[in-house]
Amino acid sequence: MSMFELVCVTHRGLCTDDLPRRVGKLCRGGVSRVILREKDLTEAEYEALARRVLAAGGDKVVLHHFPQVCQRLGVPRLHLSLKELEACPQLRDRVELLGVSVHAPEEAVRAQALGADYVTAGHVFDTDCKKGLPGRGLDFLRAVCGSVDIPVYAIGGIGPDNLADVARTGAAGACLMSGLMTCPNPAETVQELREKLP
Repeated sequence: MSMFELVCVTHRGLCTDDLPRRVGKLCRGGVSRVILREKDLTEAEYEALARRVLAAGGDKVVLHHFPQVCQRLGVPRLHLSLKELEACPQLRDRVELLGVSVHAPEEAVRAQALGADYVTAGHVFDTDCKKGLPGRGLDFLRAVCGSVDIPVYAIGGIGPDNLADVARTGAAGACLMSGLMTCPNPAETVQELREKLP
C-alpha cells in the first residue's frame, strides 16, 4: 500500500448529502485527513458544524481558520493561511498539528520556519475554485517539495487522471475537494483513487 496520503477538503456547497455523514464515510473509506474548510461561515456556525463533523470523523478532522474553535472544542489540529500564522505566530504553540496553505516555495520556507507541520501547495492544476487562474503546474509542486523538509500536500484540480503525476513529484499527498464531495460512493471512490497511485 502506498504511503501517499489522500486528504479531503470540505465544501458543503458541493456536498450532495449530509456533510458530517459523508466525512464519516470518507474517514472509514481511507482518507488520511479531512480539512473542514467552510470559509463563508461565521465562527458560531463553523463551531456548530465542526461538532457534528468531529463526531463523524474524529481525530482525522483538522479545523480551519478559527483557532478559538479549536480551543473551545479541545481539537489540537488547525490549518491556517500563511498570513494568519505570520500575524499570530503563537498559534503554533496552541495545537499539536499545524498546517499552512502556501502558493510559492519561499512561502513554504516561511511556514516551516514558523513551525508548520505540513503545507498545502497550490493550486497545481486549473480548478473551478480559482476560475480563470491557470494552475501552477507540477514543476511548481516539485519546487515547493524541494524547498522544505516538512510534508507537502498538493491542492487544486487534482483527480484520478493526474493523481499519479502528483505522487511522482515527492509530495506527501494530495488534497481533493469536489470529487470527494460529489461522488455517490465515498469509500469506493477513495479505493479507486488509491489504485491510480504509482
